[in-house]
Amino acid sequence: MKLVTRKGRLWGVSVAALMVGGWAMPVAAADLGGDCCADLEERVAELEATTARKGNRKVSLTVSGWVNESVIWWDDGSERNAYVGTNPVEQSRFRFVGDAKINADWSAGYVLEIGVFGGNLGKADQDNPDGATGANSLSVRKSNWYLKSKTFGKVSVGQESTATYHLLDDADTSLTRNFYDAEGPPDYLQSFYLRDKAGNRIPSGSSNLKWGDALRGFNNSTPGDDGRRNVVRYESPTFAGFSVATAWGEDDIWDAAVIYKGESGDFNYNARAGYGQSTDGFSTPCHGSGSSPDNALNCEWWGVSAFLQHAPTGLFVYGGYGKQHDGSNNPAIDAKILDKDSTTWFVQGGIEKKWIPLGKTNVFGMYRQDDSGSDVTGTGTIRTTGANIDFWAVGAAQNIEAAEATLYLIYQHADGDVTVGTNTSATELSAMQQVIGGMKINF
Repeated sequence: MKLVTRKGRLWGVSVAALMVGGWAMPVAAADLGGDCCADLEERVAELEATTARKGNRKVSLTVSGWVNESVIWWDDGSERNAYVGTNPVEQSRFRFVGDAKINADWSAGYVLEIGVFGGNLGKADQDNPDGATGANSLSVRKSNWYLKSKTFGKVSVGQESTATYHLLDDADTSLTRNFYDAEGPPDYLQSFYLRDKAGNRIPSGSSNLKWGDALRGFNNSTPGDDGRRNVVRYESPTFAGFSVATAWGEDDIWDAAVIYKGESGDFNYNARAGYGQSTDGFSTPCHGSGSSPDNALNCEWWGVSAFLQHAPTGLFVYGGYGKQHDGSNNPAIDAKILDKDSTTWFVQGGIEKKWIPLGKTNVFGMYRQDDSGSDVTGTGTIRTTGANIDFWAVGAAQNIEAAEATLYLIYQHADGDVTVGTNTSATELSAMQQVIGGMKINF
């Protein structure tokens, strides 16, 4: 009886060793000899070392993210080049989300999201493909805990989206949201230097202006949008397609938004509207910068956006409007902000439909117009009095369902004029042309 038991145990151990060894180290399959079971514990330890773990069994852990890398070719009328780097519209990132169920109604959890830039194409200029900040950087995009109720909504505390974060962008539910949303046009060129028609940088000298200096909007040069801040955020449950969000934090920022999603007959639609106000010149530098803010800042912004798609044909239209009012409670600086209002409006139209087995195909065109106000430093130096910038673009995208990936290609053209300093006449700009191609792959 003892002999049979030993044989059974030895047989079970041998099978376990074969299964573990065959899964974890298939290349060693030919090495299974008489001592195959001697290193069983070592092989199990190797398996455990390659397994993602979580701190406790009560909080579920989800690891996700994406990689979004691009090639960008540009021509500013005098110089042209091509760069490779991380897409600035939807930066590469990885995210940890923990969630624990308290009871049938309540849950608690956390979000930790880290952004990854190889080459930062949002900072690239004519002199440096990685911009002044250089390549290879990490940033904390989100770090917050939350309490969530199906009945009462969700409260988050920490670095999180404000209510008007991507207010103009997130109405877009097509593939273009991955690479060319409302903030897309300035994202790709805001750090490039401006040139006049003669090819000279503006103004001459050491303090050359960039496209982001002519454009206004403290979040990716887009009036009407806010960003991620250290806030307390509340999101309501959805009632009849409507939900609301509000946030407060920093020193001081508050905003609120109304969101509507629905469908009627053959049409799907998504709309947003929001308003925000800030006296925090560091985190929302409507003028100046995060490193040299106006501590008496008084900034307001609002915007609306909407998306409509005809489901049977795939035809869609998407548009929005945003405005930023830039002021200061310091009379000396406020007097220097000669044009306090900056606006943007845009319209995008196209078709998105699954014509081939790979996944949906998207073909689109977009126009955006910015009427920018004054660019003033935190100490009151007038850099620009105002600007008028026009963007237009055409592009296409192909989703690959089997790989959870999207290939994209865009042609973008930007031109306009800018009034430098206190000049009485505007300087006409040399056009910037760009071709951007890349792929976003989710995990």
